Amino acid sequence: MHSNFFQELKQRGLVHQTTDEKALEEQLNKESVKLYVGFDPTADSLHIGHLLPILMLRRFQQNGHTPIALVGGGTGMIGDPSFKDQERQLNPLETVQDWSNNVKQQLSQFIDFNNEKNPAIVANNYDWLGEMTLIDFLRDIGKNFTINYMMSKESVKRRIEAGISYTEFAYQLLQAYDFLKLYQKYGCLLQLGGSDQWGNITSGIELLHREEDVQGFGLTMPLITKADGKKFGKTEGNAIWLDANKTSPYEFYQFWLNTDDRDAVRFLKYFTFFSLDEIAQIEEEFNQAPETRVAQKALAKDVTTLVHGQKGYEQAKRISEALFSGSVKELNTEELDQAFGGVPAYEVDSDDSLNLVEILIAAGIDSSKRQAREDINNGAIYLNGDRIQDTSYEIQASDKLGGKTTVIRRGKKRYFLLRF
Repeated sequence: MHSNFFQELKQRGLVHQTTDEKALEEQLNKESVKLYVGFDPTADSLHIGHLLPILMLRRFQQNGHTPIALVGGGTGMIGDPSFKDQERQLNPLETVQDWSNNVKQQLSQFIDFNNEKNPAIVANNYDWLGEMTLIDFLRDIGKNFTINYMMSKESVKRRIEAGISYTEFAYQLLQAYDFLKLYQKYGCLLQLGGSDQWGNITSGIELLHREEDVQGFGLTMPLITKADGKKFGKTEGNAIWLDANKTSPYEFYQFWLNTDDRDAVRFLKYFTFFSLDEIAQIEEEFNQAPETRVAQKALAKDVTTLVHGQKGYEQAKRISEALFSGSVKELNTEELDQAFGGVPAYEVDSDDSLNLVEILIAAGIDSSKRQAREDINNGAIYLNGDRIQDTSYEIQASDKLGGKTTVIRRGKKRYFLLRF
């Protein structure tokens, strides 16, 4: 354990709020602490909104502490109302259990469950919440909290006017009970979460104090916002998932590579394990020549490698370079699928003419023969990166990458696929 660990977290901007900061820092310096983060399975995969707390568990483990990843198999049946505008959709038990298993598997990529000194622990709160009766809940948990105390939480106050069900109102008590159970089972003393979790975390500390007469601690991380004011973690309205089947390594890499200059160094502190000295050096290079995008490249490489491995990073970089240079012929079928996952595709029928003008119209790339001929003559049409300026051109077998795909580019950025 390093005595400057907590201070480094602050220097990285990872500490938003703490309960009794001085006592927490002393506790972290004094002994190995067990700490937890909860992950409610609200989908079949975690996304990059979960990445900051996951990496915080990793940071604590690397510093000699014991992380507990709590999968919310029970609380996931309810849904956390914190700073949500409306009630969450309730999912069936089987669905939540399947998602819980996926979450558990994903977390094992980031924290070490086989470490000899301080192996991580995974728990599922369905193990205790699933068997609890309503009478137990009211007697053992509910008795410790007044309605006034629960209503004072900012996350609840924001929902009162619009309406909040008793189900979601009681969520903070379930999360408080999680903290108590994890203390009783493992001696867990610290809960981490996003800043929207402050009310739930302090409820847990209150329950710990009342039931066990011990001091628990809470630490929240900042909710990440981008410099342009847009929500972090989404691109064109879609979440960036940690599952390669939902967000390809190429798309994932591109998300980080396209980070705003104003955010790049801050995100290096949040999401990478470069030392602060290394980040300062990258920042100096970046400030001297922002056009080299050295900060974004370092960020994209480190986070993509962390999530998708060295192979995933190298593949993503290779696709990016091929698209930038226009040499898509170098890509294999899997890489083409990654690169052009969301691109409009036209299934070429055996009866279709393979004349380029005809195919541009059939695929909806151009609206008329006149427009198609004009685009070709003007050099606006590329097949697999090669400019074609012959209006009589017939698509050849050699134009079918992998024997089944031709990439058409119109202008600088508009891509279309032909599938044979």
